[in-house]
Amino acid sequence: MIGFGMIFDDTYRPFFEAVRRTPLYTPVTGPITVSLTAAASRTGTRVARYLDDPAASLGVFQNLSGSNAIPELLESGVRAVCVATPDDRHFGPAHAALSARKHVLIEKPSVLNLSDLDNLVALAERNDVLAKVVYHKLADPDHKKLHTLVVDQVLQHVNNGYCSLLEPKSISGGQFSEWIRGRNPGTYVAVHYLKLIDFTFGPLWSLDRISATGQRGLVGSPDGPTWDSVQLQVVYRHPDAREAAFDIHTSWVTPDNFPGYVEQEVQFRFDNGVWNAHQRKRGVELTVENRTPSELKNTPNYHYNGTFLEPWGERSQRGYGIEIIERFFREVAFVEHGGPADQRPERLRQMRSLTYNDLSADRNCVAIVQAMEAILARAAAGIPGSLVKVNGPEGGLALFEPGNAKPTILYSGRV
Repeated sequence: MIGFGMIFDDTYRPFFEAVRRTPLYTPVTGPITVSLTAAASRTGTRVARYLDDPAASLGVFQNLSGSNAIPELLESGVRAVCVATPDDRHFGPAHAALSARKHVLIEKPSVLNLSDLDNLVALAERNDVLAKVVYHKLADPDHKKLHTLVVDQVLQHVNNGYCSLLEPKSISGGQFSEWIRGRNPGTYVAVHYLKLIDFTFGPLWSLDRISATGQRGLVGSPDGPTWDSVQLQVVYRHPDAREAAFDIHTSWVTPDNFPGYVEQEVQFRFDNGVWNAHQRKRGVELTVENRTPSELKNTPNYHYNGTFLEPWGERSQRGYGIEIIERFFREVAFVEHGGPADQRPERLRQMRSLTYNDLSADRNCVAIVQAMEAILARAAAGIPGSLVKVNGPEGGLALFEPGNAKPTILYSGRV
C-alpha cells in the first residue's frame, strides 16, 4: 500500500480486513489469500497509529516512510501495489511498481497527462502485469443499471447531460489541506463522471473539445492557482455527426453542515428518455442529537460504504467502494492462479481487455484532465476562456486562447 490516508481507511482497510477473514474464491482459482505486507507513506504516523490499535485486525505489516520507503516496499516481496496518494503524486510510485513487475491499482485519476499514461501503459505491457484504475462509481447500483439500459438499447442516443459533485469545506480545509495548493476539485472528483460518461455511452463516439472555468478565493487567494469550484464542459461527437455535451460541476467548499455532506447528482437526456439519479433522494435521512451531521451524516450513502450488523450476527463493512478493490484482486488472482502457467498470457489479455478499469482505457479521462488543468492554468495567469480541441489537424490536444489563432500543443499524438 502506497498512501495510508482517508481513502485507505474508507475502502482498502475494510477490504483487507474482510479478505483476511475469508480468502477470495472462485472454482477456477480456488481459495486465494490476500495479505497486506507493507505500507509506504511520507511520515508513517497513520500506519503506526493503526498498528498500535488493539482493535486492528490486519496483523503485522511493515511501516515504511521517508525517501526510501517505496524502494523498500518493492523489495519486500509484494506482488501487487495499490497507489492511494494525492492525484498529482500517482505517476512516480506507479512507474516504480510497474518497473519492478508488480501488478498495480491506482486511485483515480490515474495520471494527469497523456505522456505519463503512455509511459505506464507501455511499461505494464512490457513487464506482463496488470495496471488498473479505481473508478468505484461504475459499481454504484444506479450507474450499473444506467449502463445496462444503454447496452440493451432501452435508452438510445445520449444528447447531453449534467453532473454535480459538491464536497464540504472540511475536505479542502482539513483532510486535504496538506496537498491542496495549486489543485482543483475538477481533477479530484470530476473524473468519476468523466469515466461514467466515457464508459457508459462509448466507445463508438469521439472526444471533440473541452472547456472549463471556475472560482477562487476561499481555499486560496482569488488570483492564485488553487480552485474552490470548477465548471467543466466536455463535448463528444457521435458517428452520425451529432454532438453530445456534458456539463460537470464540482466544488469542495460547500458548507460543512449542508445536509447532503457530499452532494451527488446526474441527469442524462436521450432521444427517447431521461435518466435522473440523486444520492440523497435515493437513500435515508438520519438525525441523532449531538451526532449529526458531524460524526454521523444526515444522508449517508450506504451503497458506497457502510458498516453493518448482518442478520446472522456478523459485523461487516461493504459497499461498491470496497467491491471495486476486491474485483482488482480477483483479476490478479485469475491471471496468476487461474490455470496453467503457459496460458497466463491469454488470461492477462482477457483482464487487460476490461475497459472499465484498465489503464489503457483511461485515455479520454486523462486527456480531459490534462486539458482542464491547462485551461485553468491559463485562467490563473489572466487568460480565461481557452478551449482545447481533440484530434484536430494541429494535434491530439490543441489549446486555443481567445484572440490567438495559433494553438499551444499539449499532446501531439492522437488521443
